[in-house]
Amino acid sequence: MPGVSVIPAAVAERLVLAYGRTVALTESSFVIPSGAVTAVIGPNGSGKSTVLNAIAGLMKPASGRLELVRGSGPAPGVAYVMQATKVNEALPVTAGEVVAMGRYAGKGMWRRFTAADRHAIDRAISAMALGDLAGRHYGRLSGGQRQRVLVAQGLAQDHDILLLDEPLSGLDMPSAERIDAVIHDEHRLGRTVVVSTHDLAEARVADHVLLLSGRVVASGPPEEVLTAEHLTTAYGPSLLHVEAFGLLIDDPGHRPVPGRHVHRDRSIHVEPPGTHEGS
Repeated sequence: MPGVSVIPAAVAERLVLAYGRTVALTESSFVIPSGAVTAVIGPNGSGKSTVLNAIAGLMKPASGRLELVRGSGPAPGVAYVMQATKVNEALPVTAGEVVAMGRYAGKGMWRRFTAADRHAIDRAISAMALGDLAGRHYGRLSGGQRQRVLVAQGLAQDHDILLLDEPLSGLDMPSAERIDAVIHDEHRLGRTVVVSTHDLAEARVADHVLLLSGRVVASGPPEEVLTAEHLTTAYGPSLLHVEAFGLLIDDPGHRPVPGRHVHRDRSIHVEPPGTHEGS
């Protein structure tokens, strides 16, 4: 796998994920490489968020196994950033307080923050350029600002793995660029980043791709996974081929929104293949 660490951060073997009797992911095996940016892509309902939920430990396998690789140190910490649309906007909290919640998991709600906690919170707020917004009510922020707050909450946690559930969907350009920068920073620090996305352009510039359609259709480097054959299997009749532009997908997640960032004009990871350390 050129440019990607062969050390796994997570390993799934014959994994089945289900909500009650409803199977969201049929038996699948895959590896999430350590220290790399992995894009999880597929049509609506393909199991992208379900896989992230499982990696985060929010759901147990119906069968098979999914394990985070411990290595020689302690169990890896996982920070999970959900979509802003999944969070209650009526919460009576400020943006800064939402970011600070990222420290609760390690100490509980009622223990006082240490200097290290406050440093982690301040660093996360700075990384997402939220200094002027920290005192504002979370529910009064724009969609892009709320997403940045949630990413900052994830960054405030002690983590080795950062999970981002469609973090760039429908965002304004400044917010998308800020989250892009964080993904670069996390990668540069050697952390594992897993990003679910609807965007083929984002998937093409990731280090590793997991293509889903109720199962793992393909897993590996983008050039091996994002082929016409694999995409047709995953998307079926939603896949269109236009010679001038290559493969396009007729899917709501791929349609540009007026005034929002255009997927083709940006990337989640700009380093070309083969530029990683040790490659």
